[in-house]
Amino acid sequence: MSRRMKLELSIILKKATDIIDKQGLDQLSIGLLAEKLDVRPPSLYNHLDGLHELRQKLAIQGVKKLNEYMLQAAVGRSGDDAIRAISKAYIQFVREHPGLYDASTRFPDSNDQELQQAQRSVVQLVLQVLDAYNLQEEMAIHMVRGLRSILHGFTSIEQMGGFGMPLDINKSFSILLNTFIEGIHAVTLNEGK
Repeated sequence: MSRRMKLELSIILKKATDIIDKQGLDQLSIGLLAEKLDVRPPSLYNHLDGLHELRQKLAIQGVKKLNEYMLQAAVGRSGDDAIRAISKAYIQFVREHPGLYDASTRFPDSNDQELQQAQRSVVQLVLQVLDAYNLQEEMAIHMVRGLRSILHGFTSIEQMGGFGMPLDINKSFSILLNTFIEGIHAVTLNEGK
């Protein structure tokens, strides 16, 4: 007779992450998760109120993990090098955890305080990287939005298989990012006038 593992929320979230990263977020169900954990579905309700709460917890975990990737990449870097590093870390995170990233962007309850704090951490990290350019506060926020749009757009198109031409996708990303960085330098020059 096999011994069942003690079910904890961290184990549940790890298995749910494995499922969504391999099969996609839309495939996640309480039944499938219970099956993969070798437990009965009611056992999961001792830890979660249901699929909605599971998705919310995955969204929070996704944003926190994205922040970890970016923070680790930013350490010891500044300016252009830091922007490149955190952007590459973002891309790497999405490539390694497509389902978790999807969970963090598609289903979250934006009123959740823990989610808001995790999202603020990502924004603060990017603002710290942008400090090197001495941008005015409003312009720095515009740049955060611009970089997020570039990163989310690029990864979303890549995940959908939208880059079908036989060109190096990483080179395309590098060109796009360099163009953004040149834009920051242009804005910095104009703000200094």
